[in-house]
Amino acid sequence: MSVQKVVENVYAVGVKDPKRLLFDQLMPLEEGTSYNSYLIKGSEKIALIDTVYPPFEESIEEKLKNLHIDHIDYIIANHGEQDHSGALPGLLKKYPKAKIVTNQKCKEITMGFLPLKDDDYIVVEDGDSISLGNKTLKFMLMPWVHWPDTMFTFLKEDGILFTTDFFGAHATNFDLFWEDDPRLIPLAKAYYAEIMQPFARIFKKYISQVEELNPQMIASSHGPIYKKPSFIIDLYKKWTSENKKNQVIIVAVSMYGSTNLMVDYLTNILTEKGISVKYFDAVHFNATSLASELIDSMGLIIATPTVLTGPHPAVVMPIFLTNVLKPTLKYIALIGSYSWGTLVDKQVMNMLNNLKDVQILPPVLVKGTPKEADKLALDGLGEEIIAIHNK
Repeated sequence: MSVQKVVENVYAVGVKDPKRLLFDQLMPLEEGTSYNSYLIKGSEKIALIDTVYPPFEESIEEKLKNLHIDHIDYIIANHGEQDHSGALPGLLKKYPKAKIVTNQKCKEITMGFLPLKDDDYIVVEDGDSISLGNKTLKFMLMPWVHWPDTMFTFLKEDGILFTTDFFGAHATNFDLFWEDDPRLIPLAKAYYAEIMQPFARIFKKYISQVEELNPQMIASSHGPIYKKPSFIIDLYKKWTSENKKNQVIIVAVSMYGSTNLMVDYLTNILTEKGISVKYFDAVHFNATSLASELIDSMGLIIATPTVLTGPHPAVVMPIFLTNVLKPTLKYIALIGSYSWGTLVDKQVMNMLNNLKDVQILPPVLVKGTPKEADKLALDGLGEEIIAIHNK
């Protein structure tokens, strides 16, 4: 297996997994993903930055063999998820003198998942460094990117920042470096939307720390290396911003057409005023697309009929997804029809309890099909939404 050189004595030894269709049994992958790992040969010590997903352990071992590596001093574990750390036990068996270098929280997590011992580790704190001779590794604790154990590793002499999941993309259609290919942008955005979006509010601080460091390259655990770090940094600045497009999402399901009549009526009101409406059929919605649109949208409208006093089951999954992703929406609205009684407004809002700083607009719930009075209520809702967008 071929090994790619990043800079002198730094090699990419990770693997690509183009056949993987789902990540975490949840996120569809357009072209699979990669599990990036990097070998650093110092004048005195050798370090490996992260490992790979366990099914690919033989692949990384073969690449290390091709580099004639007969020992490793340090295996840096930037993050405890098993797509990064899963090969640790096998590599320690092959290189028994190696020590896992990580922070206390990552040590606890990896020991929970893997058959590792206390004396396999060297625990570091924020700002600590390890010398490899002519190369120095500095560690930066970055909790909640996207787990509490995350840290970055900075190779000072070469200016390479290894950021684990931060700045990543589920992509395999690349050589080693990002080379101005715009096809990466939606993949990086989908990755951010699904994994990083819940923690957007704390990322501004981390982005500033990265800019102050002024790395020459950013090497994430998934996707290509960025020789132009400003490309991915600027995208993260945009995605973490609370500046939104003039856009609203409608997630809808209708059993006998009454709720669809309401959706069509409200959509016409909004589009006539220049508001872009992104429609998602709750029965056949794409989780990745919804997550990506939540980054840009000002509001979310949930349209559901009542099923046994509650929301239709099809809208529960997109509502749950929105709640866990915690997008910085400006408002949420609910519309729908019912036959004999409903508690749908209370149940839906209880399911969105993670969204603290969002305006909840009065629901428009219609008994049967919408009548003239109901259309007036939809007119009023449309006016409130338009006013929010005009601000």
